[in-house]
Amino acid sequence: MPPTLASLLHHSALHLTLRAGEGTPLDVPVRWAHVSELPDPVPYMEGGELLLTTALKVDAEDPAEAGDYVRRLAAAGVVGLGFGVGVNYEKVPEALVTAAAEHGLPLLEVPRSTPFLAISKAVSAAIAADQYRAVTAGFAAQRELTRRALGDGPEGVLAALAAQVDGWAALYDAAGAVVAVAPDWAERRAARLTPDVQRLRDRQSPATAVIAGQRNPDEGAERPGAAGDGPGQEERPRDGDHEQARDTGEDRVELHTLGTGRRPRSALAVGTAAPLGTAERYAVHSAIALLTLTTERSRSLHEAEQRIGAAVLHMLLSGEAQHARTVAGDLYGGLLDAPFRVVVAEYRGEELATALEAAAAWAGEPVLVVPEEEQGRLVALAADGGAALAACAEQAAALEGAAERGGPTAAVGVSAPAGPTSVASAYKQAVQALAVARRRGRVLVEHEHLAAGSVLPLLADDAVRAFAEGQLRALRDHDATGRGDLVASLRAWLSRHGQWDAAAADLGVHRHTLRYRMRRVEEILGRSLDDPDVRMELWLALKATGNGNGNGHGHGTGPSRGAGRRPADAGDS
Repeated sequence: MPPTLASLLHHSALHLTLRAGEGTPLDVPVRWAHVSELPDPVPYMEGGELLLTTALKVDAEDPAEAGDYVRRLAAAGVVGLGFGVGVNYEKVPEALVTAAAEHGLPLLEVPRSTPFLAISKAVSAAIAADQYRAVTAGFAAQRELTRRALGDGPEGVLAALAAQVDGWAALYDAAGAVVAVAPDWAERRAARLTPDVQRLRDRQSPATAVIAGQRNPDEGAERPGAAGDGPGQEERPRDGDHEQARDTGEDRVELHTLGTGRRPRSALAVGTAAPLGTAERYAVHSAIALLTLTTERSRSLHEAEQRIGAAVLHMLLSGEAQHARTVAGDLYGGLLDAPFRVVVAEYRGEELATALEAAAAWAGEPVLVVPEEEQGRLVALAADGGAALAACAEQAAALEGAAERGGPTAAVGVSAPAGPTSVASAYKQAVQALAVARRRGRVLVEHEHLAAGSVLPLLADDAVRAFAEGQLRALRDHDATGRGDLVASLRAWLSRHGQWDAAAADLGVHRHTLRYRMRRVEEILGRSLDDPDVRMELWLALKATGNGNGNGHGHGTGPSRGAGRRPADAGDS
C-alpha cells in the first residue's frame, strides 16, 4: 500500500496530530512530501502532495489570507497540509484550522521535535516499499504466467492474468472473434468488444485502447462479488497507438494488439473494476509478451500447415486422392472423409481466410485454405453445411452491403458438394461460379444455383451481346430497307419449332410467304436452317438482343425438342 495521511498519523516516530479534516477521507495516497514557505506554492505542485510549512511568509492568523491560502492548495489537489509549530507560531492558528475545515483539507500539526525531513523520509520509504512490493508481485505474476503458458497455453495465461488483476481477460483472433476468455462469466462482455477489437486491428501495431465506464446494473450477477465500478483516472497503458477512453457502461477495459508485424495477429482484453496498479501492470505486460510469443509460434505453425494444405490441394487437383489423404493425415484427413465444397475467392482474401479458419476452429471442424498469390485468389475446401461455409456467406453478405454503398467489391464462387476424387471438377465449378459472380456484380454465387436456374441471364454479358448483334446484323440491315421482316419471321418460325402454319398464323401471312422469307434468311446469312446448331445460335442471339421474347429475358417456348427437326419435316399440310 502507498503511504496515506492515515498511515502517517499512525506512524509512531512522527507524533503527528490531526487538527482539521476529521470528516474527510484520510486513506488518500500521498505521492510526495514537499516543504515550501512560499505564499503561493501552487505553481510548483502536481497534486497528491503533503505540503509542509511553518507559514513564515503567510499570515496564518488572518482569516482572509489563511482562507485564500488553503483554498488554492485544495484546488491544486494537495492532499494535506502539515503545519510545523514552535517556529513561527507556538500552536496552529485558529484561522488556519477554520479555513482547512471549510475547504475539506486535512490539517496535521507537526511538533517541533519532528523535523520535516523525517516526514519526507517516511513518505519516501513507504513509496519505495510499495514499489518494491509491486515489483516483487510483478515478478511473481510473471513466473506464474510463464508456468501457465508452458503448461496450459493461452488459456492458462488468461486464467492467471484474470486472477492477478482481479478481473477478466480475453484473447481475440485477427477477425475480432473471441478465442478464449477467463473466467467463464465474462464471455458475454468479451464478445461485445468485437467491434472495438476490429477497429483497433486496422491501426498500426502496437496499438492500445482504453474503454472506461461503469458496469451495467443489469449484469450485477454476472461477476461474483463485484462492487460498484467507477471510471477512475485513466493512464496510458503502454507505448504505442493509444485510443481515447470512452464510456461503454461496463468495467474499465484495456485492449492491446498482439504480434510483431505491422498488422496485429490477435488482441488481448483486460477488464477490471478500477485502473491497474503497478503490480497489475507488470502482469499485463508479461501476458502481452507471452501471448505474442504464442501468437508468433502459432503463425509459424499456421504457415507450415498452409504449405501442407497446398500440397494436399495440388494432389487432389492432379487426381492423386490416395496420396493426398496420406499427406493430409490427422490435419486435413477428417475434411476428406465427408462431402466438402471448393471455394474460390477474389479480393480480401486475408479477411476471408481468417473468417473461415476462425469459424472452423470455433466449431472444431477442419478447413483447408490455400492462397493462389499469382492469380490473386484464395482457394478453400470447407465441410458442406459447416461453420466455415456459413462464415463465408456472412462475409459475402457484409461485402454485398459495402458494394451497394459504393465500397469495395469481392467475388466468391462455391462448387457443388464434392469428394476427394472429384476435386478437379469441383474446382472448375467454383471458378465458373466466380466468373458469373464477377460478371453479374454479385459477391457470392454457388454453382448449384447456376445449374438450377436459366441460361438466359448469362446472355447479359457484353461479349455475348456483341456476338448476337453480329449474327443478326445482316438481317436487320435487310429489314431496314423495307423489303421485308426477316427478323420477326425468324423469331416466329423458331418459337413454333419450324411449324409453318402456326408461325405464319402468328405473323398474319401465308405460309408460302414465310417459306420465301426463311430461304432469304439462309441466303443472307449463308447458313442452313436445317442445321440444329444454327437454329440454336440464332435463337440465343434473338434472346440476347431482346428479340427472342419481348425484353430478351423471358422464357418463351424456345427451340427445345422441335429445334432438332428439319424445316421440311415440320409438315405444311
